[in-house]
Amino acid sequence: MPKVALLKQDGTKAGDMELNDSVFGIEPNTHVLHEAVVMQRASLRQGTHAVKNRSEVRGGGRKPWRQKGTGRARQGSIRSPQWVGGGTVFGPTPRSYSYKLPKKVRRLALKSALSSKVNEDNLVVLESIVMDTPKTKEIVKMLDALNVDTKALIVVSEKDESVIRSANNLQSVNVLTVEELNILDLLGHDKLILTKDAAEKAGEVLA
Repeated sequence: MPKVALLKQDGTKAGDMELNDSVFGIEPNTHVLHEAVVMQRASLRQGTHAVKNRSEVRGGGRKPWRQKGTGRARQGSIRSPQWVGGGTVFGPTPRSYSYKLPKKVRRLALKSALSSKVNEDNLVVLESIVMDTPKTKEIVKMLDALNVDTKALIVVSEKDESVIRSANNLQSVNVLTVEELNILDLLGHDKLILTKDAAEKAGEVLA
């Protein structure tokens, strides 16, 4: 089982913690990680692109000239696709780009991301995060004590408004609960900071 140092909020060591081997100690599957990233980014697309086809373009209700006898090619509307100002053929229409991967694949992707954080020594486990009132200064103080000066993702077991609001002013820090864990946030932050309860909960839920 992977063993990591259990730290206090002030950066001092409180002991060691053994993590769930089937969640934090697997061989990361890079292909599944890529699949999960593509899926999540696709679901973030708005898909509001649109063009007007020949039935939606204004005008063109009358036949521009008679069918025969003019020497010109027959035309039914000046809003046909070959005319300037005509409708667009096979243009983009509003649609959803989202799709789903199988549950086991999504779970494997999360376990791969968590295991890669352990392998890269980018996982920090805290005994707890206690804040009486929302104060950004407290989060900054905690990160300094933990020697974290890069993008950090803080994961707690239950939603804590004080912690969330304290980190809101810091662009490089994000706070999630275990239920909100996702691949883009895990891979988009350099350091992963878990509370002890969150690490245990993630080990139980994803195992």
